[in-house]
Amino acid sequence: QVQLVESGGGSVQPGGSLRLSCRASGAISSIRTKGWYRQVEGKEREMVALLNDDGSTRFADSVKGRFTISSDSAPITVALEMNSLKAEDTAVYYCKFVQLAGFPTPLEFNWWGKGTQVIVSP
Repeated sequence: QVQLVESGGGSVQPGGSLRLSCRASGAISSIRTKGWYRQVEGKEREMVALLNDDGSTRFADSVKGRFTISSDSAPITVALEMNSLKAEDTAVYYCKFVQLAGFPTPLEFNWWGKGTQVIVSP
C-alpha cells in the first residue's frame, strides 16, 4: 500500500502562484510515474502533469509554460509549482503514483491522494 497526502492548496488571485506537494509513505518501490490531476465538480478528472521514472515529463496543454513538476527522494514527494494562475485552474488537485508490482508479470497499481482544493479568484 502507498499512502499519498497532498498539501499546499488554497486561494490565490489570478496571476498568482501556488506550490502543491504530495508526500508518499508505505510500500514505496517501483514507482513508474508520479503525477498531478485535477477535477472540477461535475467534470471528469484530467491529467495536469506527469513525471516518469526516466525523468521525462508531460503537461496538459492548458498548463504548459506555467506549471512545473518535480520530485524529491527523501522523503519521497512530488511537487507541482503553479504560476500565472487563472480562474480556470480552480479545481481539486490530486496526486497519483503508478506502481509496478507483482511476479512474474508486474501489474500496474494506481494510488491516489485525497486531493487539495485550489481556488483562483479575484
